[in-house]
Amino acid sequence: MKKYILDLTVTENVRLHAHYVLLKLTSPQMELPEMLPGQFAEIRVDGSPTTFLRRPISINYVDRQRNEVWFLIQLVGDGTKRLGEAKTGDVINVVLPLGNGFTMPEKPSDKLLLVGGGVGTAPMLYLGEQLKQWGCKPTFLLGARSDKDLLQLDQFAAYGEVYTTTEDGSHGEKGFVTQHSILEQVKFEHIYTCGPKPMMMAVAHYAKAKGIDCEVSLENKMACGVGACLCCVENTDEGHLCVCKEGPVFNINKLLWQI
Repeated sequence: MKKYILDLTVTENVRLHAHYVLLKLTSPQMELPEMLPGQFAEIRVDGSPTTFLRRPISINYVDRQRNEVWFLIQLVGDGTKRLGEAKTGDVINVVLPLGNGFTMPEKPSDKLLLVGGGVGTAPMLYLGEQLKQWGCKPTFLLGARSDKDLLQLDQFAAYGEVYTTTEDGSHGEKGFVTQHSILEQVKFEHIYTCGPKPMMMAVAHYAKAKGIDCEVSLENKMACGVGACLCCVENTDEGHLCVCKEGPVFNINKLLWQI
């Protein structure tokens, strides 16, 4: 898929949480290119004396009617905090779409589970929207520390059933996503997941034990986004592969995780 280096204009910066913003960008000059669920962008950070590399951010959603691409950004360092300060009308340089996305099912299904944890919920929204367009009825299972950390629940609910877990029990079932009762109530055909690695490994372990096909979106540190710097290599059955180029989405059977 062709990659683009674009100067995109901020249409809206929504503060969802003390540590999260939703950045919406558009191109006044052209229609945004095709982007697949699970792909990501490398975003340049201007005006930060301590940030030299672009920041890899998952594509959260693509609004074709408004010609917008959305990025859910966790404010954890100088680079992301600078992006979180962007104002309407600011221009941000972005390289997209990068990497490979999730595999769409061969036929519509209502037994698809999308599991997200923390900022790893970001790619699940666009995936859910695309699955619904394909005629599927996805189920979302979203985990967080507390109710304040659960983001975009209304948007998720537009595309499928939403179940949640929180570590403190303030929303949904108390515990981790892999402890939610829905996992014992429904026999899913395919699981997609993104989030902290321990969570993804636990989901992968569950999927393998149940004989369910499962794809994970890895969040290895990615500096270049094109497989040149070798910062993001992952050990697979084909050797060490660059997550940014060969992933970030992998079938769990390809990964040499101890599951």
